[in-house]
Amino acid sequence: MLYTINYASISSKNLEALMDLCPEGAPVLFYEDGVYACFKGTSMSGLIERLTVTNPTYALIEDMEARGITSIVAGVEAVDYAGFVELEENHNVVPWLRN
Repeated sequence: MLYTINYASISSKNLEALMDLCPEGAPVLFYEDGVYACFKGTSMSGLIERLTVTNPTYALIEDMEARGITSIVAGVEAVDYAGFVELEENHNVVPWLRN
């Protein structure tokens, strides 16, 4: 399963719920406004760092560039659209919804 997050208003509670339910080793991809969660030095940085220990964690380069994000949490891999498509081809997609 590939867990995808595309919104900026992800809260620590929502991310913790994802981490509790997401199986270890399942990739997580942040795209669109979701890339804000991967921005280094924010209130979400600690949780994102924890996520990268157990799950491959990705952020879409084009969306980071469009939002001026130049520094992301260590362990988050920046991928382009081709990488995004490859992840989707290799995994069933689970869009993570707001709660």
